[in-house]
Parts: sequence; structure tokens; C-alpha cells
Amino acid sequence: MKKRVVEGIEVESGSGNVFADLGFADADKLKIKSGLVIEITKAVRKLGLTQEEAARRTGISQPKVSGLLRGDFSNLSERKLMDCLNLLGYDIEITVKPAAEPVGQLTLAVA
Repeated sequence: MKKRVVEGIEVESGSGNVFADLGFADADKLKIKSGLVIEITKAVRKLGLTQEEAARRTGISQPKVSGLLRGDFSNLSERKLMDCLNLLGYDIEITVKPAAEPVGQLTLAVA
């Protein structure tokens, strides 16, 4: 990360992944999951679903939907989050390509 001084205050630019900046070991995975959760939240709002309706539609319990909409996704896998988006009427496309660096990265692109 790059440090600079703005109006007398030292500012450190983020990497683009807050989880990595905070030192989480599984930062890439958490960034993907949080992006999926954001899209699920948008979908639930766009569709005007209650938590109970969202639970029935996605096949997860209402308490888990409640937690999900509050940003608690620790008990849900990336696969389950993708399944939820599919059940809410969204397509998911996974693209695999050679990496520019020796180790590739996970990226979530939203259209």
C-alpha cells in the first residue's frame, strides 16, 4: 500500500480488497463472497421480497436471510451464494483465463 500526506494527515491507499488490507488470510475468497452478498441484497430489494419470501425462494432459512442482508455470510459457501442468485433470477458466468502473474486472482465482475 502507498502512503501519502493529504492536508497534513498521513493517508494510506488501500489495495482494493479491504479484507487483505485488514490482514485476513482468505481475503480473495471474502471479497468474492461479499460481492455476491451485495448482489443478493440488491436482488431482494429490486424484487421487493420480504425476508420470508427471499428465504422460500432461495431455500435458506429466514434467520440466515436476515443475517445475509446484514452482511453475515460466514455460514454460507460461495456456491450457496451463487445458487441464491440463480434462484433470484440472475445468471452467473465464470471465466477462466491464464494469469499475468505466477499466481492467479479471483475477481467478481458485475454487469
